[in-house]
Amino acid sequence: MKTLRMLRPAAAAALVIALAAPAAHAQTFTDRTPPAAAAAPRSTAGMVLPAPTGPAAVGRSTLHLVDRSRADLWMPDRARELVVDLYYPARSAGGSPAPYADPREARLLLEAAGVRDEATVAELSATRTHGVAGARPERGRHPLVLLSPGFGMPRYTLTTLAEDLASRGYVVAAVDHAYETSGTVFPGGRVLTCVACDKAKTLEDMRKATVQRAGDLSFVVDRLTGPRPAWPYAASLIDRKRIGAAGHSLGGAASASVMARDGRVRAGINMDGTFGDPVPQGGLGGRPFMMLGTHDGSHLPGGLDKTWDDAWRDLDGWKRWLSVAGTDHLTFSDAPLLFDQLNLPHPGTPPTIRPERAVALVRAYTGAFFDLHLRERPQPLLDGPTAQNPEVHFNAPAR
Repeated sequence: MKTLRMLRPAAAAALVIALAAPAAHAQTFTDRTPPAAAAAPRSTAGMVLPAPTGPAAVGRSTLHLVDRSRADLWMPDRARELVVDLYYPARSAGGSPAPYADPREARLLLEAAGVRDEATVAELSATRTHGVAGARPERGRHPLVLLSPGFGMPRYTLTTLAEDLASRGYVVAAVDHAYETSGTVFPGGRVLTCVACDKAKTLEDMRKATVQRAGDLSFVVDRLTGPRPAWPYAASLIDRKRIGAAGHSLGGAASASVMARDGRVRAGINMDGTFGDPVPQGGLGGRPFMMLGTHDGSHLPGGLDKTWDDAWRDLDGWKRWLSVAGTDHLTFSDAPLLFDQLNLPHPGTPPTIRPERAVALVRAYTGAFFDLHLRERPQPLLDGPTAQNPEVHFNAPAR
């Protein structure tokens, strides 16, 4: 972990981007591949994503949500907007693969990293996912997991985790938060970029950003589990009593923040994010929380980010603090695959763990956590260190 990783927005954005209803609400639902994404050259070979490990095929749909009851922190004259990708267990893997990234989104991500090669844009856009656009869902009720990406990062950088959880029987809502990504395509062809990367400058700014994201995640729960849900399959697929949240960096901090404010979220994971909104001193009502992050070399509390020490002290339920040797801050996303397969220079010191291994570990421990706490299935993997995963260190006494 790195102290103050969210206090230098321009630098943080450069680092991140270098990886190459009710009357008050509105929403748009789509289950088809966007035309722009479908326009990627057929001859272009995209990145290869690791196959999901669960038994189910994966479907994917996209929602556009507008919360007219809240003004946007970064653009106060506008209502808060979100784009949400829904991953879910599907009956069949037959059909058109869902796009990884719209070409406009891919171009902005790469341009911010100083890469303006159209062939690289096409390669990123052509990445073949394991999700099928608009696939018919598998019958049954499934736990819901909210996923929030890092500051400046688009939702598709959590695709490998989202697809894996869906293949294991979860409905996953991966959220793009307006004005907080390198670029997100909204309905009508609008492309919203990272206004927050220029405006956020202080600890208080990041606290407000974390709280705003917590509100975003609660709003997604509202629109998926409340009356007249925004997604046609929500009422039949989602078990509203089994909801979890996880995220990378700022998204991980938002997972704790939403739990502090919304009792519907039963379990959460912070993947290497500074707790911009501190865990309350009274804890999270005894609900489970896991901190999964970079290896700081000490194997003990007292790493480079004091907010993790503070959070560990205040968490009052089942908890784990795990670090993964050989990783860096971006490891807990699809970033290692982008660096490796697109031949992009890594910002800073490259991690020593292989990308495929990093993906496997993040999937394994995240899936085990939610299987334990949302499905009540015993998970020995979370009881302590294992010979099979020597990179994973338990950094404090388990509880």
